[in-house]
Amino acid sequence: MAALGLRAFGTKGLGWLRRNPWAPLSAGFCSRGPGPRPTSARQREGIRNIVLSDPKKRNALSLAMLKSLQSDLLHEAESKDLKVIIISAEGPVFSSGHDLKELTDEQSPDYHAEVFQTCSEVMMLIQNHPVPVIAMVNGLATAAGCQLVASCDIAVASDKSSFATPGVNIGLFCSTPAVALGRTVPRKVALEMLFTGEPISAQEALLHGLLSKVVPEEQLEEETMRIAKKIASLSRPVVSLGKATFYKQLPQDLRTAYYLTSQTMVDNVALRDGQEGIKAFIQKRKPIWSQFLFQPAHTDYQSEMPPPRQRSFASRRRYGKSRDLNANSILALGLPRN
Repeated sequence: MAALGLRAFGTKGLGWLRRNPWAPLSAGFCSRGPGPRPTSARQREGIRNIVLSDPKKRNALSLAMLKSLQSDLLHEAESKDLKVIIISAEGPVFSSGHDLKELTDEQSPDYHAEVFQTCSEVMMLIQNHPVPVIAMVNGLATAAGCQLVASCDIAVASDKSSFATPGVNIGLFCSTPAVALGRTVPRKVALEMLFTGEPISAQEALLHGLLSKVVPEEQLEEETMRIAKKIASLSRPVVSLGKATFYKQLPQDLRTAYYLTSQTMVDNVALRDGQEGIKAFIQKRKPIWSQFLFQPAHTDYQSEMPPPRQRSFASRRRYGKSRDLNANSILALGLPRN
């Protein structure tokens, strides 16, 4: 296993992995370079767990950590075997944000730009990724660490967790964390966090929408896995289509949002799994998902979402019934075309 370049999961807080060893990801995705990777990853039954594994540095999002996380997210992202991703961390701190030692004037402005650009790419990758990404938080998440939680599709935290954007206290305003935070919690809540740097509790984070659920620490793994297993049991093409469309319609006006989602519903009905689910419901049986996954000719999950299609419903009839998603409907997945 050592040859794979993946560190074993920590001895604390990941009991479900110790009880049920997961297969490591293949060596092909590992970032190159000396020393152990700052993240570790395992996948089992459609669920990939990526662990921030540098507790001695409070899981700071160093450039190496960001690139390692990026690699783990991108590894075989198109595979039908991947259904959901969990991001968790070793130790009492989920992530303390950027490694401040990388942001001193000993490093060049170009290096600083690479740090922030890579961080932004990782956050956008999470939203544009074809499968849901869940943050499992057990501890403190600050600055870019809080940004990481806000960027995930679902966030489950223990009641001992807390969240802050304290950059203002050291003269470095959390401008990039503000992007994810400001799109997740109400504006006045975000600005109070950004202007004061004061932390909020897990319950406050839940109240304001930063978290999906708060549970006692001893129930964190169980609840996170319950959600992940539920998602993993569903049709990946349907979930991927739904996730892409959800984010695509958010910034639109009401009329455009309904237009986009109505088009997507037509695409969804045309999917094999769409028809299978409908027929299974009518026949009062469990659906048997095809596990079909559309393979785009070119995949770049970090690119911006493409503009809405301008195509009438009538023109869509040529796709026929029960067909899988094809190049003409790739925009519904939020993926770029050649």
